[in-house]
Amino acid sequence: MNSKFLFFALLAFLMAACQPAADKQAEGAATEEAAAQPETAAPNTLTEAEKAEGWVLLFDGQSTNEWKGYCKDGFPEQGWEIADGALHCKASGKGEAGAGGDIITRKAYKNFELSLEWKVAEGGNSGIFYLARERCGDDAQEIWKSSPEMQILDNERHPDAKLGKDGNRQAGSLYDLIPAKPQNAKPAGEWNQVKILSYNGTIVHTQNGENVVEYHLWTKDWKDMVAASKFKDYADFIDVAQEGHIGLQDHGDNVWFRNIKIKEM
Repeated sequence: MNSKFLFFALLAFLMAACQPAADKQAEGAATEEAAAQPETAAPNTLTEAEKAEGWVLLFDGQSTNEWKGYCKDGFPEQGWEIADGALHCKASGKGEAGAGGDIITRKAYKNFELSLEWKVAEGGNSGIFYLARERCGDDAQEIWKSSPEMQILDNERHPDAKLGKDGNRQAGSLYDLIPAKPQNAKPAGEWNQVKILSYNGTIVHTQNGENVVEYHLWTKDWKDMVAASKFKDYADFIDVAQEGHIGLQDHGDNVWFRNIKIKEM
């Protein structure tokens, strides 16, 4: 056997011996990379981590069991539907005179983090209410007279985007009071991910991963701000409830909601 043949045979042997170790190393790196990726869940479901943290679904993509019409016993028979795994408020063509009316959670919440996704049709308007009182019967009043609202809007087309003050009627804003900054809403037809944190009067709006509004209920600043607004004559708005319902607005426009979940604190 000549020396050249021996050299290449030895080289081939060493490469073969090293290959399994290299494969195992690559496999281990791939496993570590996969483990580092955050767990994701299908729409309208919870990850195991979210379940462990105490998150609860308010909409599973199939039923409306957690919701009812405002000042109604059941869910509206018209104006709302479940479509493609989303809770859809159907356009009435009559603006604020929606066909189904606002809906609220059956349960009231105090300290919580609410998370959901929304998208709105071109020219659409809607909102997310929280800490809402449900006043019916002889002292009935609309939900917006007691509840702060995180605005939902097509900023490019709906006139509300140019009304109010300093953009405080644009998406993500505390409606008509505090503008969302930065203004990072996505265009009509695209999903926006939002969160609302409520903890002992501290409120934070988060839109598409950024905190855009922060304020504090029941303080002098809050009362002064409300006194200079359209809400100044509504006692339930000045003294917002410490515990109340989550609400989704029927403003007469097409809007969709999904991945609605809440964590009480």
